[in-house]
Amino acid sequence: MTARKKKSEIKNTDNNTIHAASPHLSDAPIGVFDSGVGGLTVAREIMRNLPSEKIVYFGDTARVPYGNKSRETVIRYSHQICRFLQEQQVKAIVVACNTASAFALDAIRDDFDIPIIGVIEAGAKVAAARTRNKRVGIIGTVGTVGSGIHAEYLRKLDPEITVFGKACPLFVPLVEEGWLHDPVTTEVAVRYLRELQDKKVDTLILGCTHYPLLRSTIREIMGEDVCLVNPAYETALELGRLLTEKGLSSTGAQQKEFPYRFFVSDLADEFKEFANSILPYDVEMTKKIDIEKY
Repeated sequence: MTARKKKSEIKNTDNNTIHAASPHLSDAPIGVFDSGVGGLTVAREIMRNLPSEKIVYFGDTARVPYGNKSRETVIRYSHQICRFLQEQQVKAIVVACNTASAFALDAIRDDFDIPIIGVIEAGAKVAAARTRNKRVGIIGTVGTVGSGIHAEYLRKLDPEITVFGKACPLFVPLVEEGWLHDPVTTEVAVRYLRELQDKKVDTLILGCTHYPLLRSTIREIMGEDVCLVNPAYETALELGRLLTEKGLSSTGAQQKEFPYRFFVSDLADEFKEFANSILPYDVEMTKKIDIEKY
């Protein structure tokens, strides 16, 4: 695991715009966005696996959760955020939200001329490879599970796979509240996961980027024999392959300033506190912006 950096080791700034000091696009940052703090699990894996890359993160904390929003609303939100990230001169975007990946990925790919990846396909590939009994569970928001997109990907990879989806709408607010190891969270998880236990799934996709933060609770309930697939890790690896393929991998230059910037639509102090509890680097500044302007 990457050693946690102290505030004195890497300097942060409060400039609102990324200025690419290098003329090379490869040294531009990666844009990462989510409905809230869940996408930090993806950012964390990018930090660990692609340590030379810079990140501009946006958490839509004013409008979380996305799972109970309509497709049209999630697409509109995603367009606004991508326009903001484009203003930050990012070289690629990771949609670190399963609901936005399910509803908006194709739409934003059509409208922006930089590489954009979601978090669904990478996790599906791993689940298809890991399952032994061809019974795969997917937990996520109402929107993600209802979209059926995981099942679609999985059946393309292996038509013999049976997919069992379970919406777990209370998980996101519990994570956003910071109740990661609370008895209430455990009781909620027991109720949600009982159905998948009864279905005898041997592989479970954590189909929301908030859910890896509940991994220990889910592991305790599902047991050691069930493979838990964390799409955050797989997405970071996919991003690395994409950047290499496009010739966009960072050279590691221009790292004098803090390489990670964080923006939110509300509750900046609360976000910063949570980020510092799970990231391997101290986050000194999180800036609130008016995302509705984009």
